[in-house]
Amino acid sequence: MQEKIEIQPVMDALEVIGGKWKFPILYSLCSGKKRFKDLLQDIGKITPKMLSLELKDLEINGLVTRTAIPTVPVTVEYEMTEYGLTLKPVLVHIQEWGKKHREKIINESLNSK
Repeated sequence: MQEKIEIQPVMDALEVIGGKWKFPILYSLCSGKKRFKDLLQDIGKITPKMLSLELKDLEINGLVTRTAIPTVPVTVEYEMTEYGLTLKPVLVHIQEWGKKHREKIINESLNSK
């Protein structure tokens, strides 16, 4: 008898960390605390408004913390929570897979010419 595949946990995970920007944000934060402007530079094409929205969502889900430092102007830093860091192995594996996939596609493209 075939075991039932559990799709719901995958759907739950993607609800929290899915989308175009959350993985890149989380991956960037795996290396430590970052200021908002540093995250913008790391990720590239994300708008400040979208980054702000995604960070708020990640904060609501307990994956990221936001710390405001009382400077003029106020400095805001973000970092992964202990719970958020449980995603680090997943993020690293996806990054490794992405490198291999990019290499495969490039090689296939070059070989087909």
